Amino acid sequence: MMENNNENEEKPLLFTLRRFHLSEDYGFLLPNPLSELPAPYGPWMEIANNLPHLIQSHQLRSQVYKMPQLSSQHLKGHRELHLAHLALSFITMGFVWQEGEEETIKLLPRNLAVPYWEISQMLGLPPILVHADFVLANWKKKNLNGPLEIENLDTIFSLPGGESLRGFILVTLLVEKAAAPGVKAVVQAGNAILQPDKEALHKALQEMAKAIKEMTDALKRMHDYVDPAIFYAVIRIFLSGWKDNPAMPGGLIYEGVSDEPMSYSGGSAAQSTVLHAFDELLTIRHSKESTAFLHRMRDYMPPHHRAFIEEIQSAPSLKQHILSSGNEKLRIAYNQCVSILADLRTYHIAIVTKFIITAAANAKAKKGKPSHWVGNLQINPPSSLQERGTGGSGILSFLKSVRDTTRAGIIQG
Repeated sequence: MMENNNENEEKPLLFTLRRFHLSEDYGFLLPNPLSELPAPYGPWMEIANNLPHLIQSHQLRSQVYKMPQLSSQHLKGHRELHLAHLALSFITMGFVWQEGEEETIKLLPRNLAVPYWEISQMLGLPPILVHADFVLANWKKKNLNGPLEIENLDTIFSLPGGESLRGFILVTLLVEKAAAPGVKAVVQAGNAILQPDKEALHKALQEMAKAIKEMTDALKRMHDYVDPAIFYAVIRIFLSGWKDNPAMPGGLIYEGVSDEPMSYSGGSAAQSTVLHAFDELLTIRHSKESTAFLHRMRDYMPPHHRAFIEEIQSAPSLKQHILSSGNEKLRIAYNQCVSILADLRTYHIAIVTKFIITAAANAKAKKGKPSHWVGNLQINPPSSLQERGTGGSGILSFLKSVRDTTRAGIIQG
């Protein structure tokens, strides 16, 4: 046994994916989520499975008030808990925003609020729809033996927005899938620094650059699957939170949990752990304001995803390692990662410009005319969201700042 100990001292392995409940194939996605809860939770599932209809016919709130008070104690294992959190998150977003921003509510009734709070506490997640619900746990294969491709995928739950909502969720899921080899490369790079093993480090950086490029390619499919008018005017409001939102200035009271209203941010791509992990590995330093927002978004991640970021943060610095090694090959591979990451962020800015800024201008141009219809969806865009992300950030200035500070991470030769 003694010899083994010595070996371990020479080569301390930094970390494995398994320790953070991550898999090589799925990255941060929840592998094969459940789509059925045990029978006692039928009343939740019945509502969650019928949200677009219940919201569009203005019946969701009355259905929720009639829901029986169910205990969360019959849920077993993290997969059932994740599905329950997903279902109650979707119901909550529909319940709060059923009437748009005109008639928001101030209180989530106890038959929804209490179990939702309990399940959130067990998972270490906030009681609001987060990226880990909306994308990471909200998918199923049509053919179980088929590939993880958009043609063979569907969402578990939906909200108004039809095919565009499905496309938005599944394209985002494909971006997460494309990131999986990059997440594995983060672990390999960290371990290669400790060994130290220049070849392994160089290979890990190349794998990471390739994965980031594939994330950008996946993101390009947003144009094929999502209609900007529907995304802007129908979908976005259901992803909005009750923190820093003029439509719900007082936050939301979770009845039976607390008499004081609570405020939570809406869904945001900044809640995806992927770019946080890349930023930490590459020692990208964002502005004070951007960093504060990004760090706040970490509270909306599953605890083991947050722990993964913190592990990278506390590990020896890749950038310092490359600087002090003076290795030109490593410097070039590192710079390629930074440059391709900045390109991904530039592309994200183009997407946001099309789906939010331009869509806002188009919606404004139609204002004054009665609210119009696209397919069977009434278009009535939310004014409080005009230039903001659903997570509450002033969106373009934030994204450009983060892109520019990424680009500034390049190591000059």
